[in-house]
Amino acid sequence: MVFAALLAAASCKRRDRVVVEATQEEGTVLASVVHVADPRTATQLARGFYDVEGNAWRWTAGKFAVTLRPPAGAAQKGATLVFKFAFPEAVFTKTGPVTLAANVGGTALAPETFAKPGEQNYTRDVPATVLGKDAVVLEFSLDKALPPSAADQRELGVIATSIGFEAK
Repeated sequence: MVFAALLAAASCKRRDRVVVEATQEEGTVLASVVHVADPRTATQLARGFYDVEGNAWRWTAGKFAVTLRPPAGAAQKGATLVFKFAFPEAVFTKTGPVTLAANVGGTALAPETFAKPGEQNYTRDVPATVLGKDAVVLEFSLDKALPPSAADQRELGVIATSIGFEAK
């Protein structure tokens, strides 16, 4: 019996290396609304977004894009795009008013000029004809942005907090 216990103890000293690999149980589900500081939706920020700051927002470049899932029923009824951002006083004093243009799936939405600094919303109706897919790319462009400088190597546009579709 003692021999069996010693044999069992000796065999327990051998350790197999365990390799942990990420698996994907289900397909990735895109969100209809992206809060830019949320790491769960960070992959939907396609381009033109910088790192999270203040655990709440990101600077954009002059051109930026995001991928969203249209909300349920949007292929029949359309949706409303809501982009929440801030236009900082420090940027405004150097650029003056800035015009934001957007397109959804290649369809241009009406641009809007923001003539004062502060918190802003860019809200547009999006036609059902461009919302029939599982994912839609929204591209934004500003007519002016702060160029890179010695103080900050980035081109700075606006401070984004969220971008998303609301069902109609």
